[in-house]
Amino acid sequence: MSLRTLSDIKLSIEAKEEELFKLATKRLGQKPKHFAITKKSLDARNKSDLKYVYTIEFSTQTPPKKPQLERLPKNKLPQKRVAVVGSGPAGLFCALRLIERGITPIVIERGASVEERERDIEKFIGARTLNLQSNVQFGEGGAGTFSDGKLNTQTHSPINREVLQTFVRFGAPEEILWLNKPHIGSDNLKKVVKNMREYILANGGKVCFHSRMTDIKIKGGEVKSITIENGEGAQTLEVSALVLAIGHSARDTFELLRSKGFKMTAKDFAVGVRIEHLQKEIGFSQYGSAYEKLPAADYKLTSHVERRAAFTFCMCPGGFVMPAASEAGGVVTNGMSNYARNERNANAALIVQVYKTDFGADFEKNPLAGVEFQRTIERKAFEAGGGDYRAPVQLVGDFLRGRASDQFGAVAPTYAAGTAFSDLRAVLPDFVSETLKGAIVDMDKRLKGFANPEAVLTAAETRTSSPVRIERGEDMQSVFVKGVYPCGEGAGYAGGITSSAADGIRAAEAIYQSLLNGCN
Repeated sequence: MSLRTLSDIKLSIEAKEEELFKLATKRLGQKPKHFAITKKSLDARNKSDLKYVYTIEFSTQTPPKKPQLERLPKNKLPQKRVAVVGSGPAGLFCALRLIERGITPIVIERGASVEERERDIEKFIGARTLNLQSNVQFGEGGAGTFSDGKLNTQTHSPINREVLQTFVRFGAPEEILWLNKPHIGSDNLKKVVKNMREYILANGGKVCFHSRMTDIKIKGGEVKSITIENGEGAQTLEVSALVLAIGHSARDTFELLRSKGFKMTAKDFAVGVRIEHLQKEIGFSQYGSAYEKLPAADYKLTSHVERRAAFTFCMCPGGFVMPAASEAGGVVTNGMSNYARNERNANAALIVQVYKTDFGADFEKNPLAGVEFQRTIERKAFEAGGGDYRAPVQLVGDFLRGRASDQFGAVAPTYAAGTAFSDLRAVLPDFVSETLKGAIVDMDKRLKGFANPEAVLTAAETRTSSPVRIERGEDMQSVFVKGVYPCGEGAGYAGGITSSAADGIRAAEAIYQSLLNGCN
């Protein structure tokens, strides 16, 4: 197909996108049979003249259909199931790719289906009764299901495009294929995840909810079986391959792997708080008076004024701060937005880099030292919030002055499980508090109003990424045992929905190649 591309096309924010089709028609001298927007971003450098910037592709020919993947020959199919532990983006996309290759997986998920999981989270918010296996961290879709569904990534894998196309195939908005900062929204993501599950089941796969992996049997350096526990007790499942897509909060599974001798190392991550502003003030600061004509404004800020870097992460325009605990006696925050992003507040993680050396002198001997570092902060937040899963909060102005708050101003917190005023210095390590103080003032220079004294800080933001890495080789297999494929964010090889999904696809391809070559 003779494909033409035009980039750097600028249109007023009020112009209609039909103008792009007219431009392609003019260039071809006829209406294109293929036309697509491939990129759309906002140029907000001049607030008095905001522009959308597009890249389009078009042709006089109809594009060929995408060829189907080759399926594993029947004589190569494994006699035992391929087990995928975890149904977050890495696990789901791994399972989908296995099916496309003719391999029917069994997905093991400790939590509930997305429908039941939503009810469990509502119960936690209303009654502050925590279900340890079904919450914001655990359950179908993974932690990202109750987030903003952001799909932007700093990785440049060619698989990323395929990830976006797959999301659209299962019900995500088509615009994620071209937006510079694509997002699905938590409300849409729940539907997409359910559609993926139904496809897996319809094509011979199996999904086991409320099933936690509690043991792995290894013989001769190869995985042989796993033990799962559910409402029917303990069951042994023989496997030909095991995919560990366990997520960044599966602390008991990390302990299991450590006890079995898996090579694991502690890794750096970041901790801090959630910061909330009025969304309209973020919009005005970013776009000026035209903000009401545009989608909800976001931001991404970094500060290096202190010894350590501080940065915003997982910014959720028009969203909520979510209660995201998964262990008894700990308070954890996360951010969530629905697709419309039309709630009153904006929130973002405001976090400080944490290094392995911060975990204590034994971090080289103890790969789970970072887990304990996280846990200590979460338990302090639990105590500071009153010991009933309310979150400790403090206004930015009081935080900068070093005093506890006693009333809210224009910004009301959205953490639905309740809040309690506290001095967050009692929750956060000293180096985190001091770095955040300098960073807030510094970030305000680039985003006016960021240091608004009435903005709200909610603790604790600790689950930004996995605190461990499960070591694997170039063949995607564990360096300790053959047939085990650690992947995704929990294994330490991804940092978000898109990169986790892409890593799950890579794990499936590695399994396919191993079976094709007769190595399993």
